[in-house]
Amino acid sequence: MPQLGETVTEGVVTKWYKQAGDTVRADEILFDVETDKVSTEIPSPVAGVLAEIRVASGVTAKVGVCLAVVREVDQAGSAAIVNATAKPVAAQAAAANVSVSAQTAIPKGRAADRLSPVVRRLVAEHQLNPALMNGTGRDGRITREDALQWIAKRNTNGTSPSTTSLPASSPSPASARVATTSVAPGSVHPFNHIRKKVAENTAKSWQTAPHVLQVAEADFYRVEQARSEYGTAWQAREGFVLTYLPFIVRAVSIALAQFPKLNASLQGEGLVLHPRINIGIAVDLNFDGLLVPVLKDVPSKSLPQIAKEIYDLATRARAGRLRPDEMTEGTYTITNNGAFGTVITAPIILQPQVAILSADAIRKKPVVVESETGDAIAIRPIGVLAQSFDHRAVDGAYSAAFLSAVRKVIETRHWSQDLQA
Repeated sequence: MPQLGETVTEGVVTKWYKQAGDTVRADEILFDVETDKVSTEIPSPVAGVLAEIRVASGVTAKVGVCLAVVREVDQAGSAAIVNATAKPVAAQAAAANVSVSAQTAIPKGRAADRLSPVVRRLVAEHQLNPALMNGTGRDGRITREDALQWIAKRNTNGTSPSTTSLPASSPSPASARVATTSVAPGSVHPFNHIRKKVAENTAKSWQTAPHVLQVAEADFYRVEQARSEYGTAWQAREGFVLTYLPFIVRAVSIALAQFPKLNASLQGEGLVLHPRINIGIAVDLNFDGLLVPVLKDVPSKSLPQIAKEIYDLATRARAGRLRPDEMTEGTYTITNNGAFGTVITAPIILQPQVAILSADAIRKKPVVVESETGDAIAIRPIGVLAQSFDHRAVDGAYSAAFLSAVRKVIETRHWSQDLQA
């Protein structure tokens, strides 16, 4: 069982795509896992024969428990056994002694017959016909994005849409996202497994950590200058819009190096100060939950690298293609609500971290600009930075000084030079 999040301790094996005795390619999807944070497909780490399935679908297993054993093929490509325990799906541990039921046998036909748990729920709830849908996922599989696009078009038109849909690799802009669930007044919409766990974890964090909210405004004039100068060429070259978020991530990483107590985790009656600055980015899954993929070792990356990595992680998060290790080792989290025009958001801390930043809306405002010749009124893009911090870890002065440092980087750094890196 892979580690699918820093605080995740167990997961449910929801589906096997192979049976014992089947051959499997390296990186071919082997099974689905659902945790409190994510429902994801897990590929086989090697090519070979699935010799044994030790945990059946529907069973909960602890992180590290061996779920299956894959026997590698020899160099000639045959199914001969090289090592019965070579490279199992996860490290050996006290495995659950559960046999595989006949229900785990999966048809080997069309992509429409191989649906993930999330897509299967959407298909059932909205009475969709997978055979009519184009899958944009791996091997033509139908992704959550495909199903939501189909539902949205049907709700808009009142009929089934055409089979064309937006590529799963194109994150939907905030303005294009729509709520797709319609229920009768007074009816109960039950939580799925992920929603239940999110509810439990956020409630626990809120009850455990004394949250304090601090808000600062920053002038994004220099950032906007850089975006205006290079944004058009960037989009033509890279294929996506250069947003404010990469600049904020860079500024936060610089400030965290100066304020290490916010790049930390609580442990007992002390703080673990992390030597690496790994920033998690909350990604909205079209109102169907959140994932927090992690940009690791941010200070070592250039601004263009940060922008590309954020886009790549967000794209693959929405397509269900994140690797398990891409959601671990986060030391600080940023949630970007500004695309929806929010004024101030008080985010809940992702335990065991001690702080989280909400990047809220950036709007043009009249401000006083000081200069050697005197004060003047100017129209500037002003953004709101709202940080929730754990008062057990630091006090208000420390958090305020950190926000001041973030604001200073945003307002004074030569961002145009950074984009040329």
